[in-house]
Amino acid sequence: MMEEEDLEFVEELEAVLQLTPDVQLAIEQVFPSQDPLDRADFNAVEYINTLFPTEQSLANIDEVVNKIRLKIRRLDDNIRTVVRGQTNVGQDGRQALEEAQKAIQQLFGKIKDIKDKADKSEQMVKEITRDIKQLDHAKRHLTTSITTLNHLHMLAGGVDSLEAMTRRRQYGEVANLLQGVMNVLEHFHKYMGIPQIRQLSERVKAAQTELGQQILADFEEAFPSQGTKRPGGPSNVLRDACLVANILDPRIKQEIIKKFIKQHLSEYLVLFQENQDVAWLDKIDRRYAWIKRQLVDYEEKYGRMFPREWYMTERIAVEFCHVTRTELAKIMRTRAKEIEVKLLLFAIQRTTNFEGILAKRFSGCTLTDGSLKKLESPPASTNPFLEDEPTPEMEELTMDKGDLEQPKKPKAPDNPFHGIVSKCFEPHLYVYIESQDKNLGELIDRFVADFKAQGPPKPNTDEGGAVLPSCADLFVYYKKCMVQCSQLSTGEPMIALSTIFQKYLREYAWKILSGNLPKTTSSSGGLTISSLLKEKEGSEVAKFTLEELCLICSILSTAEYCLATTQQLEEKLKEKVDVSLTERINLTGEMDTFSTVISNSIQLLVQDLDAACDPALTAMSKMQWQNVEHVGDQSPYVTSVILHIKQNVPIIRDNLASTRKYFTQFCIKFANSFIPKFITHLFKCKPISMVGAEQVR
Repeated sequence: MMEEEDLEFVEELEAVLQLTPDVQLAIEQVFPSQDPLDRADFNAVEYINTLFPTEQSLANIDEVVNKIRLKIRRLDDNIRTVVRGQTNVGQDGRQALEEAQKAIQQLFGKIKDIKDKADKSEQMVKEITRDIKQLDHAKRHLTTSITTLNHLHMLAGGVDSLEAMTRRRQYGEVANLLQGVMNVLEHFHKYMGIPQIRQLSERVKAAQTELGQQILADFEEAFPSQGTKRPGGPSNVLRDACLVANILDPRIKQEIIKKFIKQHLSEYLVLFQENQDVAWLDKIDRRYAWIKRQLVDYEEKYGRMFPREWYMTERIAVEFCHVTRTELAKIMRTRAKEIEVKLLLFAIQRTTNFEGILAKRFSGCTLTDGSLKKLESPPASTNPFLEDEPTPEMEELTMDKGDLEQPKKPKAPDNPFHGIVSKCFEPHLYVYIESQDKNLGELIDRFVADFKAQGPPKPNTDEGGAVLPSCADLFVYYKKCMVQCSQLSTGEPMIALSTIFQKYLREYAWKILSGNLPKTTSSSGGLTISSLLKEKEGSEVAKFTLEELCLICSILSTAEYCLATTQQLEEKLKEKVDVSLTERINLTGEMDTFSTVISNSIQLLVQDLDAACDPALTAMSKMQWQNVEHVGDQSPYVTSVILHIKQNVPIIRDNLASTRKYFTQFCIKFANSFIPKFITHLFKCKPISMVGAEQVR
């Protein structure tokens, strides 16, 4: 029974001493120990097995038991000492807590006393500074009152003076006074509820209205809409009136400008009426000469009357441009059948030159004015006045292959006046496009006639294979047309011109290039050893003569030049046309056409040389090689093939010196054609003896 009770006690004790992992970890950190008895997972059996691993080790069991009992007694002594030491701890803790609470109460009482004293001090300070604050408020209010009274005095006196000066038309004094009165009136916006202030504000508005009407009446009197300008010229009164108009409602200023410009251009509308001879395009120079004289006259007579920031000279020029564009458009619609190409180009050239003069003279700042229409600025590359004028020598230079590698000229700044007048010519540019269509058609016909008259190029290796002169002439004309049309318009007319370019590039490719390639004939079969021997003696069996070979090489070189130049032409057209229309410029089809001409030319050269070698291969296949008894010099067919290659290839090489890549293509295509054919004929030589096989080489 005792043993069972002891076991139950041990189990209960173990259950009570089962600590959580966190507590066990904290104990290990505070009291680190390597003793197995201190481990949480202590196992008595393992521990005993560690002490007595073998039966022999049981001999010292008494010694081990004594050590454990000694250790137990020491632990009991330590526990007893600790327990006795803790008997008075609770009483000491309660006493310390009571002392701490008393100290906190004393501290709280002292803090409360300090706070009460601070409140009393603050109240005392408020009582001391109350009078000072009242004095500060009184001073600030007094200062504001004095300032407001001064402003009121200035406003009342200014309004009286303003009304008096307005009646006496003392605009010089009014300009300075009105600005001051308006500045002072801004200080009274928050006092508009006061009747007297509101009355002064209404008087200022009335004075402004009266000034505006009075100034407009003065200008109407000085520059009546009907009749001539006043002989005495501008007066100081009107000059000062302009200064006043700068301060008044902007509509007054705009009305003055509008009436003055209208009166200034009234003579122009009479002189260049639609029914007058000088109104037609052939005398368009007179319009621009007239406005130049008027601008000079304005500077002399009225330059000092209007403020500089009004830009009156530029406004007159801009309004003249708008009127001219409208009048020209009207008269061209009426007399559209009388418009000829030369007349149209003359008018456009003079107009664009005038727009260039305006760009050099004025900044274009008035074009953004709400009272005037704003024209879209064209791309910089289409500005005819900021690009170098093409000279006759420059026009003869074609867009050679090195154009793409040359550094591009930096774009010039936009001309704000581009198209301000010349836009009216765009609806009639179809006349120019139709003319270019006709001219290009005649040019192609002339090229065809010249080629037939002059015949194919002479067989000279120094000149053979050169680009046909007509090709350079065609692209020079294209470049001239492109530059000219881009100066006229960068919109739909450029698209129409590019369509015409495409049409005649195709015609040039078929009529001049493909149309003049030599025609092939089928006459290659039935040759024997005797004919082969005749060839060896010097007879010609090549289908194409030397002149025809030179012609094919010349057409190939021309097609290659046209291909490269057409690509550059496409890029130039895209530079000249509006950005929104660049996708409609596409010359890929024409470039493919020239590529086809190149392929056909190379194929003709290959077929010619291939056909020249056919008789020799035929003779080789028909020879009785099994009857050859001894090996001699090279076979006759080899000599014939070498002869034809030596005749044709050097000529082709020299004539394609400027286009080496196409000579390489010719060689590759000939090899790809000749080698399979040679192998085929070689198999036809059966039966063949050993000696014959050696001789066949």
